Amino acid sequence: MSEGEIQHRYVVQVKEGKSIRISEAGKSELKDLGMMDDKGKLKIKGLSAKMLSRMKKEYVECPVLSRDVNFIECYVCPNFISRISGQVYCKGEPLATA
Repeated sequence: MSEGEIQHRYVVQVKEGKSIRISEAGKSELKDLGMMDDKGKLKIKGLSAKMLSRMKKEYVECPVLSRDVNFIECYVCPNFISRISGQVYCKGEPLATA
């Protein structure tokens, strides 16, 4: 492993089929990052409407939260490293609960 590479603990499969609502904490995180407007419309820079629509229908079995999570919520999580070929690389560190 090279020096600048981030260590991942989990590799999680991205699954399709069921649409899971984004939690209120996830929505507030998206708003804070400027990825969601006040009306709840997603605006992620660099992603087309078609790609966002597809991402809304995807989910992952989150190893940190121990439940199914919408992929967009996973995408803004501080543990998210990258997504490659339908797999999410996750740091797996505990999340601070507010």
